[in-house]
Amino acid sequence: MPSLRGNWNYPTLIRFGAGRITELPDACTSLGIRKPLLVTDPGLAALPMIADAVEACRQAGLPCDVFSSVQANPVEANVTAGVELYRQRGYDGVIAFGGGSALDAGKAIALMAGQSRPIWDFEDRDDWYTRVNVAGIAPTVAVPTTSGTGSEVGRASVITDVRNHTKKIIFHPKMQPALVIADPELTLALPPHVTAAVGMDALSHNLEAYCSPFYHPMAEGIALEGMRLIKEWLALAVKDGAHLDARAHMMVASTMGATAFQKGLGAMHSLSHPCSANLNTHHGLTNAVVMPYVLAWNRRVLEDKMVRLAAFLGLPEHSFAAVLTWILELRQTIGIPQTLADIGVRDEHVVTFAPQAFDDPSTGGNPLPMTTDLFARLYRNCIEGRLGDATN
Repeated sequence: MPSLRGNWNYPTLIRFGAGRITELPDACTSLGIRKPLLVTDPGLAALPMIADAVEACRQAGLPCDVFSSVQANPVEANVTAGVELYRQRGYDGVIAFGGGSALDAGKAIALMAGQSRPIWDFEDRDDWYTRVNVAGIAPTVAVPTTSGTGSEVGRASVITDVRNHTKKIIFHPKMQPALVIADPELTLALPPHVTAAVGMDALSHNLEAYCSPFYHPMAEGIALEGMRLIKEWLALAVKDGAHLDARAHMMVASTMGATAFQKGLGAMHSLSHPCSANLNTHHGLTNAVVMPYVLAWNRRVLEDKMVRLAAFLGLPEHSFAAVLTWILELRQTIGIPQTLADIGVRDEHVVTFAPQAFDDPSTGGNPLPMTTDLFARLYRNCIEGRLGDATN
């Protein structure tokens, strides 16, 4: 097997390979960062990997401190607190270090460090991104510690608006980190259930990008290979968390998913966002739960694509049914709950969640058009465990 190590530009500069976290000080220096603020979550902040990263920066003459007031599914207050600290202490760049929540918060702090408008003015709607003072965006180095969101190569952050319990996508092309250190050794400590949930998140990104009706052949090709890697390596990464090759390939697949979903997402994410915004369910786990129900819902327009996907994945039969069976069996193998009811979503939530799902930016990329009433039906399918398509 070739060495799992490389420097890639696609389009983000990525330093990929085991042990490359030692290059963090050089990465900062290469971007002109002299005083970085390391943004992470409270759980990671207590681990040696964070202390080691901070000490490495300080030994290289880069005063570095940690901001960790970031919750799962970060909210505006997390970003505001980070920006206040950034400005008060005169930092000149951000190290976004962690899973999706820490990466999103770090990127949002880097964006807002030089803005005078509220964060919601930069939601991914119409041309709102043009409101950004581009010169005020701080440079960012991203260091992922999970293999799921791919936020390290993304141009947006998902932040929860607690005023109405909705997740909003804050977007600007320059939010994309300038440099990524993708070191699979940082993921070795992930427990099996987290590895499973974030791995299925990576699958949801690749699968929804592939299924999106928009025309983007490059993204579609990336999504296909991302799914093949997940098929080959996710179950092994869950079973044997110390398997470095499995961890490395899953880290690549995660990054590929986030690269591919510029083509579009779909109803998996539309359904998932209200659940995590209102009930604080894990985003990747929620995507994993709704995945087969959304695939079945869209079946009548996906038959041909699933035949091609099944062939590429080397499934025994080249059919929609084969892909659906593979996903159901993978979920069972790695311990994903069967229904939304299993993670606390109830029928009474549907009246609130369905309109939020319809308004979600991901909805426009679903293979079939959706309405609030259709989302209500689809939510009930996911709650009751019914693999029905849109016609029944």
